[in-house]
Amino acid sequence: MLAACAVALLALYPQITLWAERGRDWNGAYAYIDTDEVAYSAYINALVDGRPRRNDPYTGRDDEPNSPQPESLFSIQFAPAYMVAIPARLFGLSTSTTFILLLVIAAFASGLTIFRLIWEVTGEEYLAATAILFVLCLGTLASAQGEIQYLFGFGPAYDNFPFLRRYLPAVSLPFFFIFCTFLWRILTVEDSRKRRLSAVLTGLTFALLVFSYFYLWTAAIVVLAALAFLLLIARPERWLQTLKDFGVIGIFAAAALLPYFILLSHRASTMDKAQALALTHAPDLFRSPELIGIAAFIALALGAQRTLVKWQSSATLFTAALALTPFVVFNQQIVTGRSLQPIHYEQFIINYVSLVAVVLTFTLLWRGGRAKSGRAIPALALACVALASFGWGYLEMRAPRDILSEHNRTRDEAVPVILRLKELAHSLPAGTNTFPIVFSSDDFLNESLPTYAPLGVLWTRHMHVFSGVTLEENKERLFQQLYYEGTTAREFDDLAHNDFQVLLALFGWERANKNLTINIRPITEAEVSAEIRNYSDYIAAFDRERASHPTLSYVVTSIDDKFDFTNLDRWYTREAGERIGRFMLYRVKLKS
Repeated sequence: MLAACAVALLALYPQITLWAERGRDWNGAYAYIDTDEVAYSAYINALVDGRPRRNDPYTGRDDEPNSPQPESLFSIQFAPAYMVAIPARLFGLSTSTTFILLLVIAAFASGLTIFRLIWEVTGEEYLAATAILFVLCLGTLASAQGEIQYLFGFGPAYDNFPFLRRYLPAVSLPFFFIFCTFLWRILTVEDSRKRRLSAVLTGLTFALLVFSYFYLWTAAIVVLAALAFLLLIARPERWLQTLKDFGVIGIFAAAALLPYFILLSHRASTMDKAQALALTHAPDLFRSPELIGIAAFIALALGAQRTLVKWQSSATLFTAALALTPFVVFNQQIVTGRSLQPIHYEQFIINYVSLVAVVLTFTLLWRGGRAKSGRAIPALALACVALASFGWGYLEMRAPRDILSEHNRTRDEAVPVILRLKELAHSLPAGTNTFPIVFSSDDFLNESLPTYAPLGVLWTRHMHVFSGVTLEENKERLFQQLYYEGTTAREFDDLAHNDFQVLLALFGWERANKNLTINIRPITEAEVSAEIRNYSDYIAAFDRERASHPTLSYVVTSIDDKFDFTNLDRWYTREAGERIGRFMLYRVKLKS
């Protein structure tokens, strides 16, 4: 409990920093530790508002009989979303408040499920408590990201505790370790009925993971396959029992995967590109979690060779399966020919699997192959590891505070004007468009608005991850956003070369972010020049027809920007502005 509370305290650190900085001026915003969280909170807020599973919070387009929407990443992986949205609606909590609570709950739950797994395998509670801090606080280090990047001068990196990204994988990660715990019980329970029950629970947990997060259920199926393979090699005389036990799991897996693939077959045409699916058979051999797993497996093999561990024991086989999982996950494309953002494995699950494998490998070697007996691990050594892990965890969580604190402050400052927009949207007469479109020159307001209010935005960087827009429409909305902001063709030239958000919209995440795919295609100067010409042609031919798609209802600008309304005022009539904090809010109407 203490170790899990320690991780939860570290998890809350960025939020505590925001509270301290804003004081009485805090408007209720949650402090994000990952910029993708705004898209997840937007989807949760839509569910809390009672909108359908297939919804697009940024455009306001929902699944309706006369306007069906395709499946998106969010609508397919719906289980954790409803786990968050249903309690929020029942208790009348805002999405922002829910996300603050979720940070603590997810950290605590992840710690307890890791404790339970390690404790059941080793029987040592102090070791299991230390493992909570070791695994969760060093997960970023295990993926060679975060503070270690800065220490060695490699520049920007993915900071924070990746497992806490809300709501994926934050809500789902504990279920992965529950899955592993039930899987362990299959190996150790002698009573056949109890073993079957463990197999059923393993299958049910796997089914939940299928509709939770792609990277978790695929990692789970690798652990399952690796363990079955090792059991058949180590215990060939018990092949029938292995087949029966794993067959039960397979029944539940098939029952879950069939509807999953049906949903996937109805996915938006843009989904593969948005998720940077790469077709390749190239091996991927040098990712840090993979190297950690290989090292653990080699240590086990050497221990078995020197009779330090019993290679046929359940503990050894289970640990070996976890140690092999990183290598299989990062190289499955050799067989399947498909690679989907392997950095997500590296950041959100395989790094933690490899560290659990290290804990179990060390324990087996230290105790001479006996998981629950043998030499005791000195309490002082465990205390030193726990303190060192906690200290490193503090460094990792300090980074998002330093890097994202300005973002979080700016997002919090935008909350009052967003809530005012929410009031205006709810006061619209019956029959009026439920989801008015807002244009804002503030990027953080655009990103955060759907977390609080049922309104769409003209454009924002995460718009393309939902199913409501095609890639071409997303690009056109970007052009329209920049046109209203008064961006000239010459200024667009600079953006197309240097602005990461613009590059994402123009060429896709798989082209703009080299970390997402192992099959990177660099953006060429010819492609950039073509987009510059496209933008120049777009603004030159801008007319009322384009101004009406979509039609704006509200405009929000920052008083600090000295916004130039020239282009907007050509097509829209503005009412007198309403000042809210550092923002000006205008109602607008398309000119006839």
